[in-house]
Amino acid sequence: FRSHKNISLMTSCEVSEVKGFVGNFDITIKQKARYVDHTKCNACLACTEKCPGKGVSEWDEGLVKRKAIYIPFPQAVPQKPIIDRDACTFFKKGKCRLCEKVCEQKAIDFGEQDTFTTVKVGAVIVATGYDLMDTKPLVQYGYGKYPGVYNALEVERLFNSAGPTGGKVTLRDGKEPQAIAIFHCIGSRDKNNYEHCSRVCCMYSLKFAHLFKEKTSADVYQFYIDMRAAGKGYEEFYNRIIEEDVKFIRGKGARVAESADEPGRLMVEAEDTITGKFIKLPVDMVVLSPAMKPRADFKDIARLFNLSTDKYGFFMERHPKLAPLSTMSEGIFIAGVCQSPKDIPDTVAQANGAAAEALTIVVKDKMELEATTAMVNPASCCGCQNCVRVCPYSAPSYNAEKRVSEINEALCKGCGLCASVCPSSAIIARHFTNDQVLAEMEGLMEF
Repeated sequence: FRSHKNISLMTSCEVSEVKGFVGNFDITIKQKARYVDHTKCNACLACTEKCPGKGVSEWDEGLVKRKAIYIPFPQAVPQKPIIDRDACTFFKKGKCRLCEKVCEQKAIDFGEQDTFTTVKVGAVIVATGYDLMDTKPLVQYGYGKYPGVYNALEVERLFNSAGPTGGKVTLRDGKEPQAIAIFHCIGSRDKNNYEHCSRVCCMYSLKFAHLFKEKTSADVYQFYIDMRAAGKGYEEFYNRIIEEDVKFIRGKGARVAESADEPGRLMVEAEDTITGKFIKLPVDMVVLSPAMKPRADFKDIARLFNLSTDKYGFFMERHPKLAPLSTMSEGIFIAGVCQSPKDIPDTVAQANGAAAEALTIVVKDKMELEATTAMVNPASCCGCQNCVRVCPYSAPSYNAEKRVSEINEALCKGCGLCASVCPSSAIIARHFTNDQVLAEMEGLMEF
């Protein structure tokens, strides 16, 4: 798709401003400075080899360090390095510039600034993804305190052949674990954190168990509240894992502590809700499956695109059944976990649907509008802006120069909410003026 004439792939960018309405959005995009001119760079990586600066590898979940000038991840587009200001010796101390000296292409540019580009689009799909809950505040699990406690993404990197251990499952001290506990629903289905089910945790925890059995000789224990295997082939996979001698304990992990009897090991505490017994189990590794939550910047995104959010920060659809991809802002659609937790097949299906919805807008030369839209009588409008505040579609706007409200017909759905809060009766619905309604009533009374 990178060579497709109608696709522009913009990386290291973020949306800084949104103006306009359906069919006529003006999106201002900030291109963050990379400090490497990608038109000159040939990705020889001589700069990376010589760079003395080190930063935390976000791609490897902080398990290892990476250079200050680096390619963010193996599939990055373009496959060329960028400079991390926070790790770069030059930006921190004002000296070094080794990368600049060894670059034969003269691609290093420490003076590069952020740039802004405005694009005109007809529709927008918001697919900003999610974050995992930070489990450090849940001190009972010991994440960040005990080196043997990992979160799910860290374990994913351990399994990966291109990861920090080359796909070999080892603890931080290099030893292979002999007993592993996997905790489901860390922060999910929890009234103190997130009440929703994150939907993917059960299945990737089963996948972890399978890979642990494949790559190690460890005993694997699954601590769960309920096993939710609702997708195609999921129940069959669950039964397959049971046959692999993975031990299932129905009960949420309660606590992780250091083992008093075996130094260097961990003691897991939980209640088996089937037998009613309290369990204490010595293990070498604990894997936490954290809750999916909205991105940290969800408020900024919601403000830019005028999106509603639920109590956690997931973006709200117009209607959960009749319009699950649309938002209250006409021409703006949502897809993926930014709307609610879901797995990859559901995300792909939703993304295809959102793309189809957007296509129905951009392929048209003209748009059909609601016949019954609101209109403002400027002579009666007092400029109170009540209509601007209550409209769920952002159709009214305040004209400061004229000191009156105006209605964007492309956004108005004719719901009448603005008219109901107008203190001066300046807003009426087209085709439903007072005279027209009275005429209808008179006509009915004649019969």
